Amino acid sequence: MLLAPALRARLAQARKLVVFSGAGVSQESGLGTFRGPGGLWERFRPEDLATPEAFARDPGLVWRWYASRFEAMREARPNPAHLVIARWGGRFPSLVVVTQNIDRLHQRAGSRDVLELHGTIWESRCTGCRRTRATVELLAEAGGTLPPLPCACGGRYRPAVVWFGERLPEQVFARALDEARSSDALIAVGTSATVWPAAGLIEEACAAGALVVEVNREPSALSGLAAVALAGAAGEVLPALETELGAWPTRA
Repeated sequence: MLLAPALRARLAQARKLVVFSGAGVSQESGLGTFRGPGGLWERFRPEDLATPEAFARDPGLVWRWYASRFEAMREARPNPAHLVIARWGGRFPSLVVVTQNIDRLHQRAGSRDVLELHGTIWESRCTGCRRTRATVELLAEAGGTLPPLPCACGGRYRPAVVWFGERLPEQVFARALDEARSSDALIAVGTSATVWPAAGLIEEACAAGALVVEVNREPSALSGLAAVALAGAAGEVLPALETELGAWPTRA
């Protein structure tokens, strides 16, 4: 059994569940993580690729890197962890997915209420008028020549992701904070819990009395806040947890 009976009962009876996900959830879909052994930031310098200054200095370089990542994310498919989380949308009266990921694999798995703290690579935003367009359309128009053509206003399109030194989208983070504080349980899955202020949601949920469950290959910076830390790959642990919770009746 993954959970002690008392914890299992408490999670199963939760009316408001928040799933807080990081790059580890998408790792089993073939997408690299950022931190830890083999992470992207071991091989690339974020200041060269993921800052407003880097984009101003060499937009072509930044776009070539993000275009390659976009293609990888477009080819990736939701894994068992994404699918379990999506199914839980029909099991719990309220389920909100708060993700640090930009790949939209949660949505492609079927999750309906997803808060993207770090934006998404599937959209691009003009640095001038802030008009947004689908990244796939921009790249198709570019025909392999990057950066993409400028916006009609003259501004440059950039990936609609949150770069180092930028603030999280205010309304998205505000709602994520409200959901964490009012949740009965929060499952933190596949996150190193080192990126702030996003990681602070775990602290806020714990302080408000929520049951915190961690699912990760290795202990995170905030493992001490979890009532239980389940070690292992998300695509293995979450299906097992689903099986345990399946013994409890689904409520309307």
